[in-house]
Amino acid sequence: MQLDSRGHSTASVSVSWAQKSSGCRRDSVHPTFPTLNRECPLRFKLAIFDFDGTLADSLGWFIGISGRLADEFGFDRIDKDQVATLRRHDAATLLRLHHVPLLKLPFIAARFRRLMAGQIDMISLFPGVADLLDQLSQAGFTLAIVTSNSCANVRHVLGTKNMGLMAACEGGVSIFGKRAKLSKVLRLTGIHPAQAILIGDEVRDIEAARDAGIASGAVTWGFTDLDTLKAHSPDMLFASVDEILSALVG
Repeated sequence: MQLDSRGHSTASVSVSWAQKSSGCRRDSVHPTFPTLNRECPLRFKLAIFDFDGTLADSLGWFIGISGRLADEFGFDRIDKDQVATLRRHDAATLLRLHHVPLLKLPFIAARFRRLMAGQIDMISLFPGVADLLDQLSQAGFTLAIVTSNSCANVRHVLGTKNMGLMAACEGGVSIFGKRAKLSKVLRLTGIHPAQAILIGDEVRDIEAARDAGIASGAVTWGFTDLDTLKAHSPDMLFASVDEILSALVG
């Protein structure tokens, strides 16, 4: 897999989700990923985003404080030289490999959110994210965030303007509890599942979207690498922030 200077995949976008009964054909314009014909645009109305690893560049910060969490809650430490290996695993596998006590997960997550709140100035958006959100909003998309982080942390990193674009923020989601929150966002916005997409960086995002009956878009610059994401068949794969805008708006 080729990476750019930030360690992001340079693979092209993959799009496999179209309107049901649209009759759109797929063109194999890239040898690895098929894409929808540009003459047959996607018709999403709701774009739901994960936060950490998708909008916010927080992986490095997380690795940095993981040793503190490991010592505090009694699981195996994560070494910095393990990051490439870790990105090849889904969340369930990572928890098992590092002997994370499942009963302590809610307390670990709460501690993670508090630690980030105290160091929030160390977290920034990926380049282009603010412009992406603004342009999606101008194109008529309803935007929302569903995250294991707190909405207070999200607000600090996004800023007032970007947060104001969100129709909903569902924070503090349990590690495998996104499906219920996705369903809640659908109810709040009144948008049909077939017109919604969840964009995230982990296998659990793909699975949650599938369980909620919505499309899944996976970004390759976050907590999970390209090959692992591909193996779980997301409806879209994005190698850059610009590709999200291209695929959703055209």
